[in-house]
Amino acid sequence: MNKRYDVIIVGGGPVGTGLAVELGLRGLHCALVERRIEPQRIPKGQNLTQRSVEHFWFWGIADELRAARMLPPSYPMSGIIAYRDLSNAYWYAPPLREIVNSYYFQENERLPQYQTESVLRKRIAHLPTVDPRFGWLAEAVEQDADGVRVTIAHDSGQGRDILEGEYVVGCDGGHSMVRTQIGIERSGSDFNQLMVLALFRSRELHELLGRFPPRSTYRVLHPDLKGYWQFFGRVDVGESWFFHAPVPADTTKDNYDFHGLLQKAVGAPFRCEFDYVGFWDLRISVAEKYQVGRAFIAGDAAHSHPPYGAYGLNNGLDDVVNLGWKLAARLKGWGSDALLKSYTEERRPIFKETAEDFIEAGIRRDKEFMARYSPERDLAEFERAWKEHANTAAPRVMTYEPHYEGSSIVCGPAGGRSSAHGSHTFTARAGHHLPPQKLSAGSSVFEELGPDFTLLAFGADDRAVATFTQAAAALKVPLKIVRDTNADGRSAYEAKLILVRPDRYVAWLGDGAPSDAPAVMRKVVGRA
Repeated sequence: MNKRYDVIIVGGGPVGTGLAVELGLRGLHCALVERRIEPQRIPKGQNLTQRSVEHFWFWGIADELRAARMLPPSYPMSGIIAYRDLSNAYWYAPPLREIVNSYYFQENERLPQYQTESVLRKRIAHLPTVDPRFGWLAEAVEQDADGVRVTIAHDSGQGRDILEGEYVVGCDGGHSMVRTQIGIERSGSDFNQLMVLALFRSRELHELLGRFPPRSTYRVLHPDLKGYWQFFGRVDVGESWFFHAPVPADTTKDNYDFHGLLQKAVGAPFRCEFDYVGFWDLRISVAEKYQVGRAFIAGDAAHSHPPYGAYGLNNGLDDVVNLGWKLAARLKGWGSDALLKSYTEERRPIFKETAEDFIEAGIRRDKEFMARYSPERDLAEFERAWKEHANTAAPRVMTYEPHYEGSSIVCGPAGGRSSAHGSHTFTARAGHHLPPQKLSAGSSVFEELGPDFTLLAFGADDRAVATFTQAAAALKVPLKIVRDTNADGRSAYEAKLILVRPDRYVAWLGDGAPSDAPAVMRKVVGRA
C-alpha cells in the first residue's frame, strides 16, 4: 500500500495531466496513472482556444506552450474551405477563433496534442505533490464512504499496486474503465460512418496549395459526402500532414487506395509517403452524469465526438479546471459536497449543446447545402448560396460562448441556464467568463487574480468591500481584493464589484454590497 492521495487520476493524456497540474499547484497530493511512457505521436487535438491557453498561463507554462508550436506565426490557425476539391474555383478563407481574441487574456494557439502533452508532463515533473505512474495501467476502481481504491498493474506485467485516496477522476478516454465501473451510461448520435486518419509526408502538396494564402487547415465539402468532411491539416510547413475522411465500412489498411483518395480530395496528382493509417467511428457520446460518489469523469471519458471544430480537448481542459478548484475547496474544508455536484450541473449542458447544436448541426447544415445547391444545376443560385455559406462562419464563432448562468453556485439572472450558446462582450455577467481589461498600473486584471476567489473593487465603497471580506473570513474562503478606479476600459464591466471564481468565471456582481453578503458567499461555495 502507498500513502493516501487526495486525488487519483486515471489517464495521463493532456486532460489528466492538466488536472494533475491544476491540483498540484493547489498543493494537493495526487497520483497520475498512465500506460503510455511517451505521448502518442498522432497530431490530433491541435487547436487550442483562448480559454485553454489562459489555463496554461495560470499553470505557468503559456510561454512553453507557444514555444512548442511547430507552425510559424505566418501561418494563421484558421483554414481554407473548398467545394469538391482543393483545386476548385470555389473556396473561401473564413476568420475563425482569432476574431474573439480580444475577449480573452490569451490568444488561441495551434500545435499537435503530443506537444501540448509534453509541455504538461514537464510541468508536473516540478510539482512535488504529483506522483506520476507512467507505464502503469489502472484495472479496477472501488469506492465507499471512506475513500477510493484503484488497482494498477505495470504494463510489463512485473508489478501490481493498490492506490488509496479521497477521490478518483477518470480521464481515461472514450472507452473509460472508470466510467464503466462506476456505472455511468452514455447517449448520443452514431452516424454509422467509418473515418480514416492518415499521416503522410508530401512537399509536392505544399507546393500545390501555394494557390491559397498561408493557412493551417484545408477542408473539402463534396456533394457525395453527406455533410462529412475531407480534412487536411498541416503538422509543419512543407512536409508533414494529417488527413481525415469518410471511407466505406469495410475499409482496411490493405484494401483501399488512400493515395488515390488524397489526390481526389486535392484535385491533382502528387507524391506522398504514409507514416500511419488508422480508423475511427463518427459518433457523438455524452455521459448522463459526470460523478458517482467519490468518482468523477472528465474529457473524452465524459464526452466524445468527431474532431470537428476542436471542441474535445478544449472542453476537457475546461472540465478539469472547473473540477480542480472544487476538489481543492472540498479537501481544504471550505467547499462542500454540493459544490462537487455542481461539476456535472455546469459542465454537462455545455458539451451536450456543443455536440448537438454546433457539431451535429454543422454536419446537417453542410449536408443540406450540398443537396440543395449545385453550380451545374444553377450557377447563379449556387454562387449566392456559397457566399452566404462563407459569411456564416464568423457569427457561429461569436455565439459559441459557454457559460453557467443557470448554475446553483452562481448568482445568475432569473431564468438563466447553463449553455454553450452566448455572446462575446466586455460587460461582466454572472456565470460568464471574465473579459480582460487593463488596470491603472498597466497590467491586465488577469495578472492580479488570486488562485481562489477574487473580488474586483473598481471605485467601490470600502464598506461594501468589507462585507465580502468579513463573509469570506467567516467561511474560511480565501479571497483576494483587487482595487482600482472605475475608469478607462474597466467601466465596460458595468459593475463596481465583481466576485470572480477560481476558474475565472463571474460568480456575482453589483455596484454596491448585496443585502446579504454571507448568503452570497455561502451560495458560491455550495454551502447555501
